[in-house]
Amino acid sequence: MSKKLTSRAEDYSKWYNELVVKADLAENSAVRGCMVIKPYGYAIWEKMQAELDKMFKETGHQNAYFPLFVPKSLFEAEEKNAEGFAKECAVVTHYRLQNDPDKPGKLRVDPEARLEEELVVRPTSEAIIWNTYRNWIQSYRDLPILVNQWANVVRWEMRTRLFLRTAEFLWQEGHTAHETKEEALAEAEQMNNVYATFVEKFMAIPVVQGLKTESERFAGADETYCIEALMQDGKALQAGTSHFLGQNFAKAFDVKFANKEGKQDYVWATSWGVSTRLMGALIMTHSDDNGLVLPPSLAPNQVVIVPIYKSEEDLDAITEVSNSIMSDLRGKNITVKFDNRTTHRPGAKFAQHELQGVPLRIAIGPKDIANGTVELARRDTLTKEVIALDNINDKVESLLAEIQDTLFAKALKFRDEHITEVDTFEEFKTVLETKTGFISAHWDGTNETEDKIKELTKATIRCIPLDAKEEGGVCVYSGKPSKRRVLFAKAY
Repeated sequence: MSKKLTSRAEDYSKWYNELVVKADLAENSAVRGCMVIKPYGYAIWEKMQAELDKMFKETGHQNAYFPLFVPKSLFEAEEKNAEGFAKECAVVTHYRLQNDPDKPGKLRVDPEARLEEELVVRPTSEAIIWNTYRNWIQSYRDLPILVNQWANVVRWEMRTRLFLRTAEFLWQEGHTAHETKEEALAEAEQMNNVYATFVEKFMAIPVVQGLKTESERFAGADETYCIEALMQDGKALQAGTSHFLGQNFAKAFDVKFANKEGKQDYVWATSWGVSTRLMGALIMTHSDDNGLVLPPSLAPNQVVIVPIYKSEEDLDAITEVSNSIMSDLRGKNITVKFDNRTTHRPGAKFAQHELQGVPLRIAIGPKDIANGTVELARRDTLTKEVIALDNINDKVESLLAEIQDTLFAKALKFRDEHITEVDTFEEFKTVLETKTGFISAHWDGTNETEDKIKELTKATIRCIPLDAKEEGGVCVYSGKPSKRRVLFAKAY
């Protein structure tokens, strides 16, 4: 297969799809809308998972696991949540297959094996978890419950794209229970901050923190906090959400506790999650026409060493030097791969590691050993320099930090240059068609106006920024009074 990609300028969507496959991140499976995450793609997800898991535990959360199947009656208990996900649910109706008497060698569903109650394959876990919490909570002494689970969920999407929208995907979902409204709100805000910190610090992607409008909230939530990122094609991507659920699920599942005054009260709740959609955000924020560009914090291999040799004696000498470099770098917690495959020439190795976004590449040949130097290549800038062997360890360490910072600064500059204030609907449409990005505009606060703008432009309100200042104005569409600007964009 050719490694050359369609350019972003020519066809951004095709470029993305080709890159995911050619960089060995994922591929479509035999199941419609579901993907196979390949080892290299999963290695990136594992690094994301490890950093997030550490941050969750530092904020007092513990991991648990809950069933994949949700009895339909439980799923229906919280009405808004059930209605919000109903059209995306996969449902199990039977528990056994049998030989088909009319088609030898084929199987059919056993009509006698119908379940007494249908099971929903979880699209999200609030129902099964809150039914469980009912048994865990009797008193204020049992609170708070701070639980997270790493799991898969199924949402039967009709139009899918690898990582960004698949019928089955991997994620984490936090589900917490609290004594007071104030505690639950603080939890929802805290976890949104955790997501923002992770995405900015490790993924090198700047985000806007905000609140979703009523129509964009999670089904069953009283408030949804979010982080919104901007991709290179000017479309927004919701990178994470944290929901204040009020007492909605506690009331639906009758989860009460005896408070400090001895009175019965309903528990306050949150839920929050990010998914393998973050892989899509990582790809689309930094990568170029040559392939992946990975921030060092999440690269499976931060450094790759490629030997260039003609004889076995040359390879032995290069291997000895490379082993010393690897030992020193690993002592600094830098991940290094020595690519000594004999099945690929150096040029093919260079091309593969460039395509897969390895931040730094070291090339070593016999002349380098004789001169006490190596060639060091940066993936983000595609530049090369010759470095003295004695300085390689400190140089690699400083360059990895520099690459991480440079990628964030580049993405931040792009994002800030693509936030445009408009005051008229004509300006709104012009920016959307020509410049794209986030559009900062006044909105009258009504669902009707929000829906009409979406109908006319396909742009949605991505969020009401948390740092949005009160600023009197008139709605960009209706002309009615508005208290602040919100961010619109076309989105994934």
